[in-house]
Amino acid sequence: MSVQERKERERASRERLIVATARELAERQGWDAVTTRKLAERIEYSQPVLYSHFRGKREIIGAVALGGAAELAEALRSATAAADGPRARVTALARAYLDFAERNPAVYDAVFSLDGGLAFAREDTPEPLKDAFAALLECLADVSGEGVHPGLFTEVFWASLHGLATLGRAGRLPSAYVEQRLELLVDRLAVL
Repeated sequence: MSVQERKERERASRERLIVATARELAERQGWDAVTTRKLAERIEYSQPVLYSHFRGKREIIGAVALGGAAELAEALRSATAAADGPRARVTALARAYLDFAERNPAVYDAVFSLDGGLAFAREDTPEPLKDAFAALLECLADVSGEGVHPGLFTEVFWASLHGLATLGRAGRLPSAYVEQRLELLVDRLAVL
């Protein structure tokens, strides 16, 4: 292995450590607790080393978001692959989405709420974000209904899931009716 290859591998390793540490800190204490000073202390590198990888917290949030989007896509595909029939697939998709948001609140916020400097719904949207949407579309395209554009239907269904996830997490919706909301969403929006 050349010196250049070793340096590149070490750099990639440091970058993964920075992102993993930011994610862990955000999940435990919230994104306000994630500062370059705290990250530098936790990873035991100087702040200039951290800044040689990321220009600041915004880019770190973006890196966490890209990883989170890839994980969400994987979770959605895994959940729907095991389901039998359209209703079961859509229900599994909705449950997997809401479970992901509940289990990974800081990552979910990085993907969908915080400014990570990432483009959404444009040509230059990063592939992990496009793939997360594609995972939704793959399941929902067949249940969008006649004359309804599958992408538009997917956006509305996704927006409904996002609303349920964020309002539920904020305590704005009574937790006793999670399953009823899910059934209503699946039964009333999807053409099964």
